[in-house]
Order: sequence, then structure tokens, then C-alpha cells
Amino acid sequence: MINRVGQIMIYVNNQAEAVKFWTKKVGFVLIAEQGDGQGMRWFELAPTKDSETSIVLHNKELVAKFQPELNLGTPSLLFFSDRLDELYQDLSAKNVTVGEMVNMPTGEKVFNFADDEQNYFAVVEKR
Repeated sequence: MINRVGQIMIYVNNQAEAVKFWTKKVGFVLIAEQGDGQGMRWFELAPTKDSETSIVLHNKELVAKFQPELNLGTPSLLFFSDRLDELYQDLSAKNVTVGEMVNMPTGEKVFNFADDEQNYFAVVEKR
């Protein structure tokens, strides 16, 4: 039986730039950098060192070469923030593409943002 979400794979064109984006602009921490000894490397990042769920950045081209049957599209991720307005301002100040802040019918606020490869992610206010 599955009891939690562990890691979410994101396939990127430029791992070094993606790591910089997630750590310098979004504020994630680098949990681990690993490789298989045959050229494959991956980077595990999370909002904090003790987060239950992390994202893992894989080289899209290499993965496609070794496992062409995989869907390498970016998953739709929804992040939570208890300081949404502050995050919105921070990402905007760091020249991250951010969408309009939207008030949901449920009373929550949400916005989306794009990484440097134009993959979009959403953040909703959860206190």
C-alpha cells in the first residue's frame, strides 16, 4: 500500500540551470546530487531538508536515449505556501515569469510561475 509521495521526477534540458533556478530563485535546498557512473546524473531538491516530498531533476536527453518509452513531459505540480504574497513578490523581483494572482471561489489565492525552460507550476495559499 502506498503511504506517501516520495519524489517527483522533472526532466530538464539543462540540469545546472534548473538547479540554479530552484535553489537561487525559488529557495529550495539541494538534498543530493547522484550519478550512476555511466554519465547519468540527477539532483534532488526540496523546500526544506526535512521535506517528505522532493523533486528530482533528470537530464531529459539522456533519459530519452536510454528509456524512449517514458513520458518526459513536465508534471502539473501544485505547491503550497503560507506566505503567498511574499513569494509572489520575491519571484517577481528575481525576474521569474509569474502569472496573475487569482482568487479562487474557495477563498484561496493562487498563481503560477515558469522555470527557465517555460515549464509552469502553480502555488496556492495554505495556512
